[in-house]
Amino acid sequence: MAELRNLNTRAGQARTYDASIDAGLRAYMIRVYNLMALGLVITGLAALGTMMLATTTDPSAAVATLGNGKMLSNVGVALYGSPLRWVVMLAPLGMVFYLSARIQNMTVSGAQTAFWIFAGLMGLSLSSIFLVYTPASIVQTFFISATAFGALSLYGYTTKRDLSAMGSFLFMGLIGLIVASLVNLFLQSSALQFAVSVIGVLIFAGLTAFDTQQIKSMYYEGDGEAVAGRKAIMGALRLYLDFINLFMFLLQFLGNRN
Repeated sequence: MAELRNLNTRAGQARTYDASIDAGLRAYMIRVYNLMALGLVITGLAALGTMMLATTTDPSAAVATLGNGKMLSNVGVALYGSPLRWVVMLAPLGMVFYLSARIQNMTVSGAQTAFWIFAGLMGLSLSSIFLVYTPASIVQTFFISATAFGALSLYGYTTKRDLSAMGSFLFMGLIGLIVASLVNLFLQSSALQFAVSVIGVLIFAGLTAFDTQQIKSMYYEGDGEAVAGRKAIMGALRLYLDFINLFMFLLQFLGNRN
């Protein structure tokens, strides 16, 4: 009887321990998703605000007019028609490298601020999509991306299958995708661009599930607030990049051009 009581006690303790881990993991993942969602909101507001400053509907205030009829203000010409456009395009990439390299030495508030700055710079960089695609198709593609991302991330969170092998394959595919995109800058092939878009969607769909599983596995109940906070920010950054790339590749062949 004494042994039976000991077994029941240990079983009860194990259930309590598992419940505490589940609650902690749930709170950690919610924190990751909230950070990611707020980053997307900042990006969207920055993109819309930039586009409002960069374009005009008043012909007398227009400095330049694009082939599709979009009229640019002085801000628009500076952002999209001068060497400053390269700074706008590359600044988010620089922030990703900076945050990835320095986050272990940063405070949680500092890392979070860097993430918000990155999200704002990304919005500045992505504002040009409003010059190319219709607002309706951008909104439609965003919701399609959000639905697909949610389903894929849920799969990565709930599956018992180890996705590590798939992650290695996807990383190699990502390298090939970058090379093909750079080559097409010179070739300007519509067929290659379409292939890159389709492959890009497949790669970032897989990375969404893989990264979600990896972020989940990073959770450790014994982490202090600072370590847990930095992990959540890096997790949010990974999922944010997956979502943005999935959205952009879908937009390339689902979006209606102006």
